[in-house]
Amino acid sequence: MEAKIILITFVTMLSFGTKSIAQKVEKVTFNNNNLKMAGNLYLPAAFNENKKYPVIITVHPGGGVKEQTSGLYAQKMAEQGYVALAFDASHQGESEGLPRFLEDPTQRVEDIRSAVDYVSTLKFVDAEKIGLIGICAGGGYSISAAQTEHRIKTIAIASPVSTGNKKGWDGKTPISESITTLEAVAKQRTAEANGAKPIYINYVPEKPDAKTPNDLVEAYDYYRTPRAQHPNSTNIFLFTSLDKMMAFDAYANIETLLTQPILIIVGSNAGSRWQGEEVYKRATSPKELKVIQGATHMDLYDIPKYVNQVATTMTTFFGKNLK
Repeated sequence: MEAKIILITFVTMLSFGTKSIAQKVEKVTFNNNNLKMAGNLYLPAAFNENKKYPVIITVHPGGGVKEQTSGLYAQKMAEQGYVALAFDASHQGESEGLPRFLEDPTQRVEDIRSAVDYVSTLKFVDAEKIGLIGICAGGGYSISAAQTEHRIKTIAIASPVSTGNKKGWDGKTPISESITTLEAVAKQRTAEANGAKPIYINYVPEKPDAKTPNDLVEAYDYYRTPRAQHPNSTNIFLFTSLDKMMAFDAYANIETLLTQPILIIVGSNAGSRWQGEEVYKRATSPKELKVIQGATHMDLYDIPKYVNQVATTMTTFFGKNLK
């Protein structure tokens, strides 16, 4: 696999909400089959290229990019002495892939595999000590990847969500709504096959209303305001992605194929909390569940008093499991 470091070392200011953090990173590219992936590689402050470091790969939420929460957690792990990689999903952000704005869970899992390939080529990385952090949908994709990618030795997820979940954000949506959606996707695919233009829909509401779940109101605040808005995070994906998303179950083989230690972190006030608790209930590998009191789903993305708790918990967990 060809791996290229574009710029050996530079100092940038990463913006998370209203705060900026000085961080030394390397902009990197790596191959995912015929696609070029874009990432940021975070190095410990006392980095020595002649040493071997454990590495953490961070996976962003659906609709996110590496400059947002996955980059924040990569930076937090680098502060603790890890090499850390945050990258953009294929078809999104600065990574290649056509059509643009495709959200394909199978491809997202393959993205993670290619990131593992890449870090395994770095002479300063201990390829026997690869950890994974996934946030929101990135958590679901990370669980799916770890089931069959056993170069990943341990996994930590925050506010996990499976994009194939058919129960809705709060777990109460009837399956009939999924069927209605799939029928609409089928009609759109036929229309596009006959020359119609693609349709794009939003990850989070552009205009929350009184019926919008609180987590998604906060998602609007995170993605669509200066709190964490980024020009590469466009808040759109192809409507026809939904058939692929609904066919996907991130937790399908968790009882049998997930053998690595797993840490699940959820907010006590998160509408998505039930998904993290389901993962914990079903996992049979060594597992830990951490509930962050007072936190919502989105609070774990960038709110310092919650992020610091998550990062501390993850540091302890990786310290035990990436020896």
